[in-house]
Amino acid sequence: MTQVTHWIDGEFSTQKSERHGDIYNPATGQVTGSVDFASSATIDHAVQVATRAFKEWRHSSLTKRVQILFAFRELVHINKEKIAALITAEHGKVLSDALGEVTRGLEVVEFACGIPHLLKGGFSEEVSTGIDVYSIRQPLGPVAIISPFNFPAMVPMWFFPIAIACGNSVIVKPSEKDPSAVMYMANLWKEAGLPNGVFNVLNGDKEAVDALLTHPGIKSVSFVGSTPIAKYVYETGTKSGKRMQALGGAKNHMVVLPDADLDLAADAAINAGFGSAGERCMAISVLVAVEPIADALVAKIKERISSIKTGDGTKGADMGPLVTRIHRDKVASYVDAGEKEGATLVVDGRNVKVDGDGFWLGPTLFDNVTPAMSIYNDEIFGPVLSVIRVKTYDEALKLVNDHPFGNGTAIFTNDGGAARRYQNEVEVGMVGINVPIPVPMSYYSFGGWKNSLFGDTHAHGIEGVHFFTRGKVVTSRWLDPSHGGINLGFPQNS
Repeated sequence: MTQVTHWIDGEFSTQKSERHGDIYNPATGQVTGSVDFASSATIDHAVQVATRAFKEWRHSSLTKRVQILFAFRELVHINKEKIAALITAEHGKVLSDALGEVTRGLEVVEFACGIPHLLKGGFSEEVSTGIDVYSIRQPLGPVAIISPFNFPAMVPMWFFPIAIACGNSVIVKPSEKDPSAVMYMANLWKEAGLPNGVFNVLNGDKEAVDALLTHPGIKSVSFVGSTPIAKYVYETGTKSGKRMQALGGAKNHMVVLPDADLDLAADAAINAGFGSAGERCMAISVLVAVEPIADALVAKIKERISSIKTGDGTKGADMGPLVTRIHRDKVASYVDAGEKEGATLVVDGRNVKVDGDGFWLGPTLFDNVTPAMSIYNDEIFGPVLSVIRVKTYDEALKLVNDHPFGNGTAIFTNDGGAARRYQNEVEVGMVGINVPIPVPMSYYSFGGWKNSLFGDTHAHGIEGVHFFTRGKVVTSRWLDPSHGGINLGFPQNS
């Protein structure tokens, strides 16, 4: 049994916790550890530590910050297989998915290594006689990151490398379902030379979240999770005067036009719909088939599903279990609802046969779905792919734009004009053209529109740098002669 506690001021916390949570191996259904839940006193202590550390870290040179970031990057790279194994053990995703998650997180660390360039301000000389104006960006203070279970390494890494590079101190509140990856990286920060107290980890549930959202010492909160919780987090944090970015849920549509390569589209639907058991905010959960290609496309997807092996992520499976039994049962209830609402169940993931008492649900495919059905409207967050048939491009576009979520979308076509029109007209934050999961590179920013984002700043990229800094403009005049210096003939008034 593993005991996970908090990481505060460069070491594991010794404070006793009155409340705890169980950590499961989703592939076996067995409890493998326990995680301490932070009390209000522990949270206060962590914020005090982060505040003290910030006062020194904010004045660290950019050269020192970059050296530590490079060292951290190398340590994560060297230990990425170990981090991936922790993710698989607690989340359940297959090892290749877990390793890919760590790799994508590393890209943000690499982006943050360029912080000297990213923090450069502007300078305007002689805006008036003898007067110069320049801009600078300064860190906020202690910032909080509240991350979800589905990407226990990558999502926190969207935020904390940039926050630290900008001169802030950080408190991460990982999901209580799979906290070990972040705890492991805390040790790597220390080994890289990051001063104690700059990176802290608090474990807990809603009580810890509420405390961070309302604590006067926390200057900003970055959150990723479901839309109802994201809205709550955003509203609670802003009422407390904090800078907020709350990334919510998704219902990502993949539009397939009649001229598309159907084999490419079918492969993409499989990878984007069932990778990580569909537990990702960029999963494709709705496939919009523009007739007359729906029958052929559904047949190709069904054929490919038959070759997907569901099982333990450490034993060569293509798709692992869902994260908890409760979540598995919730996703299965949507399969029940889809049948009752009249959708055609092409592949039933409830029938998957896997050894062991894990939280299993196989790839599931529905056809003839309509906008009135719950499987179309709700974020299921599982391996359930719905096919909705339309007659025209305009009908497909209207479906996507009418949906309250606007996180990601994709279009598959060989028509460049159609693709260009779609990227212009679709009301979604991230668009893929013949790319099913359009997650931006770290030097661009990640985030959706509509009910997929509360706040106006996306994650990482230059928007991330701006989120974790405040702008300041200085207007300067130095009088001459000064301190008895030589009179160079400049006017004394302007």
